[in-house]
Amino acid sequence: MAAPVFEEFDPASDCDCPGCVHWRRVMPYSSLSGPLGHPAALPQALGFARAGGTPVAFVLAAAAGTVLGVGQSVPAVAVAHGPARPGIPAGDEPDTPQGGKAPLHEPADGPAKPGKPSTVAEAPTTTRAEIINRAKKWVAAQVPYNMYAYWPDGYRQDCSGFVSMAWGLPGNEWTGTLGTFGVRISRDQLQPGDILLFHNPADPDKGSHVVIFGGWTDYTHSYYLAYEQTRPHARKQATPYAYWSNSDRYVAYRYKGLTEGTSGASASAAGAKGTGYPGDAYFGPGANNAYVTQLGRLLVERGAGRFYATGPGPRWSDADRQAIRAFQRAQGWAEVDADGLPGPETWSYLVGKKGKDIPGAATGDPGDEGSPGAKGSTDTSGASSHGVPGYPGRAMFRPGAQNAYVARLGKQLIKKGFGKYYSASPGPCWDEADRRNVEAFQRSQGWRGGAADGYPGPETWRRLFS
Repeated sequence: MAAPVFEEFDPASDCDCPGCVHWRRVMPYSSLSGPLGHPAALPQALGFARAGGTPVAFVLAAAAGTVLGVGQSVPAVAVAHGPARPGIPAGDEPDTPQGGKAPLHEPADGPAKPGKPSTVAEAPTTTRAEIINRAKKWVAAQVPYNMYAYWPDGYRQDCSGFVSMAWGLPGNEWTGTLGTFGVRISRDQLQPGDILLFHNPADPDKGSHVVIFGGWTDYTHSYYLAYEQTRPHARKQATPYAYWSNSDRYVAYRYKGLTEGTSGASASAAGAKGTGYPGDAYFGPGANNAYVTQLGRLLVERGAGRFYATGPGPRWSDADRQAIRAFQRAQGWAEVDADGLPGPETWSYLVGKKGKDIPGAATGDPGDEGSPGAKGSTDTSGASSHGVPGYPGRAMFRPGAQNAYVARLGKQLIKKGFGKYYSASPGPCWDEADRRNVEAFQRSQGWRGGAADGYPGPETWRRLFS
């Protein structure tokens, strides 16, 4: 019988599938040569050979003994390219081995060696804005993940080095020590600059990971912006709470050296007045801090009082977004420059009392389409040049929304003959009846799938009111 000739299967050397990751760990590239040099090739080589052009199946144990022949024990993992875990997008599950405690600027010619333990007393104070801004620098630079390498700022390029950098710690920590620099907090206390930490003491390199919380992505608090150092490089990404995997094992911590204190913002709105722009992490869905209060008060001074049912508070609301958009449009800004979120220029105009005030509701200003933030408001007379009321935005139509636009939408649906799901007159609270009636209207336009989801977009709005 002729000696079998193994066929070579050589996928990309940087493949990150579960099988390739496993074989890279148990059998480094340098351990074999030839067609078995790639870890993912081994299971195929062990499973099938070609002898004289005829496929022959080999018993795994016998093949392993024949092929390896060097006394090296290999775990019996038969599938290199295993199926991804359901619900976890490819590349989102961390594979983040990390170095240990180490000082800054450790030589990059080997694994990080344990350094002198840092203490909280040595850790400098910082602010939430500084934490997020430092994290953003690594994301913008696309710092590559490498547990053996150190960025020019002296911090190790792994997940724990990333947080050490963002928190401004005097050395490189790891997931086993980062928690000592913070205090445990609950999920509803999370604010930008806090961290979500999972440390696996049984096997620190398996699953251990840490990310920086950048703020909730929407009012449901089910997804948040995570700043993290993971393969292939630092990133910012919407992430399910608490993480893609091992979600129940992540713990929230707040850095002890925050100058804002445990509340996240010790400065009152009056105390913060005149300061520079704090950063976009302080504004938007889920934000709850003194800068939101200060922003609201500045807007009220510029004519936005009718947008607030009560005085501006620390929790971000749609009233803030509508008031900001009205102010931005009063300056003549449009489209992305009038998105309802305060950037550095909007902030400088408000703090410096520059630009124009928000016109009164009677002026018909396109940026002032009633007061959806105020209960009982019915003024939604703002209209575009072609006679269709201006589309107020998707945020007005979602579970929990309560505003005059919902009531106006319902009345127009009935007028168009799409009100069969209402058991009573449509009101300002968005509910399933509204959604089903909108869906019926969308389907009447010939739309299907995501285009007929029951939530009115700009085109649905235009066709309804045209």
